[in-house]
Amino acid sequence: MSVLEEVKPMDGAETTVPTLAEATAFVWGEADMLDRLDYKPWLKLWNITGKYIIPTLYGQVDYAEVLNIVYDDQTMREARVRRLLSGFSMSSAPPARTVRTVSRFVVTTAGEGFIELRAAQMLAEYKYGHMRFLPADLRFRLVRGADGGLLIDEKVVTLVNAEDYQFGIGYLL
Repeated sequence: MSVLEEVKPMDGAETTVPTLAEATAFVWGEADMLDRLDYKPWLKLWNITGKYIIPTLYGQVDYAEVLNIVYDDQTMREARVRRLLSGFSMSSAPPARTVRTVSRFVVTTAGEGFIELRAAQMLAEYKYGHMRFLPADLRFRLVRGADGGLLIDEKVVTLVNAEDYQFGIGYLL
């Protein structure tokens, strides 16, 4: 079974409420796609109205009203992927080698057709002979798609040092 395939409840009952196991497998699969630079398939993981956000302030709540490093809707995610795949972006030539470790999953809300969770991510990046670590708190809102699989409706990557100067993080966190 692929990490992005649906995880069924233990008792075999059908439900549209995503389980923690299903959400965790989905998030791990997304991290693996990003580490392998599989950006085109990554775009298919998103709900059409989904938002990808990297705030500039730790503890921010209303992202639409403040400055963010990234505040991407579908059009902006597609443009970002085009730049990353073009080879002409500072963040893509050469691409950084990354390894993401995602852990500490906590369900904050779950209901019919959705789950919201927090997690921790440690991203190790190697580029130009230098290793850099980017710890972050993640927040996901995952929704059940028409085909029964999960889709990202919102992903917020809050870097632990969000208020500091950030350089060269144009790739996808």
